[in-house]
Amino acid sequence: MTTIGILGGTGAHGRGLARRFAQAGHEVVIGSRKAERAQAVAASYEGVRGGSNAEAAAAELVVVTVPYEGHAELLRSLAPELAGKIVVDCVNPLGFDANGPFPLRVAAGSAAEEAQQLLPASTIIGAFHHLSAVRLDDPEVHRVDDDVLVLGEDRAAVRTVCELADAIPGARGVYAGRLRNAGQVEALAANLIAINRRYQVHAGIKITDLQ
Repeated sequence: MTTIGILGGTGAHGRGLARRFAQAGHEVVIGSRKAERAQAVAASYEGVRGGSNAEAAAAELVVVTVPYEGHAELLRSLAPELAGKIVVDCVNPLGFDANGPFPLRVAAGSAAEEAQQLLPASTIIGAFHHLSAVRLDDPEVHRVDDDVLVLGEDRAAVRTVCELADAIPGARGVYAGRLRNAGQVEALAANLIAINRRYQVHAGIKITDLQ
């Protein structure tokens, strides 16, 4: 069992991942700028407790699910707490206008690469970008049946995060390259949102011809 902290864990994506990680037997701490908000949300989930983002950052493995606009500021403020840990960045830098969702340009190349620049003492892994928050957080959905693209430089850390994905019933962790490939993976979330809006579904990713 691993203690998993989720930064920005009161959002839809964070809540869904918290539910699934807790069901897999992990101890989960969801963080928020306001600890009392996280505590109120966590009360609805078995095996999950709430606290500040700093308390979530004290976990053994940390997952980042904050909106992109708060990404850099939060990681910079928690760099000491996150040193020496695997930090899983799930952030998709997206914008929205009258024409729908679109990927934002990130100076570092991607949110994951930005995280690695801000947290040089941490091991950054990009993952969990495309799982539907609605399906993750629905207690009536027992299998997710999506693949999780996992990106990173450290093989052991990639394996750890793939195993974390595999523990979600139906899901599968798939190595998808180094962090320099994270930009297009993050951007693909815009396409999935467009698909979801057009067809009223909760689309995900499935890699074919992989046993």
